[in-house]
Amino acid sequence: MRISRRAFGAAAAAVVSGLAVDSQAVAQGRGEPGRQGDRHGGHGGRREMRGMWLASVDNRDWPSAPGLGAAEQRAELIGYLDAAVRRRLNTVIFQARPAADALWPSPYEPWSEFLTGVQGQDPGWDPLGTAVEEAHRRGLELHAWFNPYRVAIHGDVSRLAPSHPARRHPEWVVPYGGKLYYNPGIPQVRRFVQDAMLDAVRRYPVDAVHWDDYFYPYPVAGEEFDDDEAYARHGGGFPDRADWRRHNTDLLVCEMAARIPRVRRGVEFGISPFGVWRNSSTDPRGSDTAAGVQTYDDLYADTRTWVRRGWIDYVVPQLYWNIGFQAADYARLLPWWADVVRGTGVRLCPGEALYKAGDPAQPAPWQDPAELSRHLTLASGFPEARGHAFFSAKEVVLDPFGAMARVVADHYERS
Repeated sequence: MRISRRAFGAAAAAVVSGLAVDSQAVAQGRGEPGRQGDRHGGHGGRREMRGMWLASVDNRDWPSAPGLGAAEQRAELIGYLDAAVRRRLNTVIFQARPAADALWPSPYEPWSEFLTGVQGQDPGWDPLGTAVEEAHRRGLELHAWFNPYRVAIHGDVSRLAPSHPARRHPEWVVPYGGKLYYNPGIPQVRRFVQDAMLDAVRRYPVDAVHWDDYFYPYPVAGEEFDDDEAYARHGGGFPDRADWRRHNTDLLVCEMAARIPRVRRGVEFGISPFGVWRNSSTDPRGSDTAAGVQTYDDLYADTRTWVRRGWIDYVVPQLYWNIGFQAADYARLLPWWADVVRGTGVRLCPGEALYKAGDPAQPAPWQDPAELSRHLTLASGFPEARGHAFFSAKEVVLDPFGAMARVVADHYERS
């Protein structure tokens, strides 16, 4: 989620506490996994998504601070699940792997520093296992949210736990923009991150695997993502580096799509990309937008193709703009995405920027508590739109501007 962190601090904590693919075939342009809807028996019976993201990276939502005791962490988590029920939501997107780490006892990667403040230190309980069990106890779906390639939100390899795979394999790591990333162009990296994520699917009855918008990192002015060696070694047949990078991301997606049902049947696969695939000025198939970032060109993520080929079950484009916003109008992007998913069996569940509601730094429409409710009203006219997800859980609970309450009153009064 590409937003600046908002600090709600102790007030938030107090409120919450009280509450089959062949890679060679794909490389040659033939073969792809069967559509997820087909493999999982179709989507006809799926209820609309009423979701919220529960972010652990940098302690954005939960835990409210690193180093809390196990009982306090658990109480905060339960508070968020109870809040989701009160808001008549049905899905919690739980960030279980924020940065090449784990919120479960993973044999692949260390415990997350966002739990104890020390990467690799056992928190004394199983957050993901508890989240799944307690969400299901409340009738909520639990979607396990993973970030595939981010290693750290800082640039110092020496700060990683001594056992961290990035320290054992420094050749896998690319420093960029003050952060550390795994190199998507190395096949061993692609396999490793899939294995690490699938360990959670194997251990717990999660309802879905969920990825956000980070594949290759967002561009940083004046810096180049240094994958020269990987391109020289693995980019044969791709005279254009951008095509090779997109191919790498395609492989990550379609391979994961094939592997998930082999590990646990019935688990869905959803992705929440940045809301603009390409501007129509770049590609006539693109949206009527003038966005400064295009996922196809800047993140090397061909999100439209993933939907059209049915590699995913649902897509949650981050439509984080107001109706009428000139560069990226919600009212223009929504029908574009509805057209993309039409006939594919992939469900469209727009991502909503609850965090912008009432923020004085945002344009005037966000100063109206009804802005998000209007988004849902607009989406109700598109049968392809099968729900929404709200970023993020802290704002769902605190709702300082009343925007979430307005959504619930206008759209969620009936279960």
